[in-house]
Amino acid sequence: MTLANQRTPTDPTIDEYWAALAPHLPHFAPDKQRAAIVIYRELAKGRPVDDVELAAALKISPAEARGLLERDSIKAFAYADEQGRVVGFGGLATTPMHHRFDVDGCALWTWCAWDSLFIPEILDRRAHVVSPDPESGAPIRLVVTPAGIESADPASAVVSFARPEANIFASSAENVMARLCHFVFFFASRRSYERWANKHPGTFLFSLDEAFALARRMNARNFGSALSAPGNGGGDAFSRGHA
Repeated sequence: MTLANQRTPTDPTIDEYWAALAPHLPHFAPDKQRAAIVIYRELAKGRPVDDVELAAALKISPAEARGLLERDSIKAFAYADEQGRVVGFGGLATTPMHHRFDVDGCALWTWCAWDSLFIPEILDRRAHVVSPDPESGAPIRLVVTPAGIESADPASAVVSFARPEANIFASSAENVMARLCHFVFFFASRRSYERWANKHPGTFLFSLDEAFALARRMNARNFGSALSAPGNGGGDAFSRGHA
């Protein structure tokens, strides 16, 4: 289902939004693609990730792992605790946030609604999502797999988006949260979104299917074949982490 017949003249299509977003996304070189995927999958075990754990997962030295965490394309998407351990990366967090994101029985959270749609493919795992409508408080419950949205309750749920600002991904995780994530929510219905939108001008809606299609585009653009490449920290290695 799309919202094409309900759009205002200024609302973008998913193709128009992608054309505006893609130039602002970071460029991950092949080694940074693998590092990013491994950070996601280590965080998905439900605990912060330090340089020793990252080094073991990547089969590199702790010094090399520390160097990776300082590279701009990685550092801009990570935030750490007082011990310097990564507790959030690229939309995934081990600390409570608005969007609950359970994987293999492990409690996680995401920075925004859209993160809940693209991270399952990165983890290669099914996720159970519970996110309160920010206007009504009604819970939106989704089951999201790497291949698509398996179920949605209520079926009328939609996703708000905001237009990307220049250099939004170039500085820090906190910047991404403040300037984009705080405007990207699940809503139980379009009517609920419209009440919220009166207080948050400049936002617009996509259907769940449209938002998921954008999520697939972003993963393909950021990680490409690295998502399924051998030795990227996925598959059996991820399963062993939950054993």
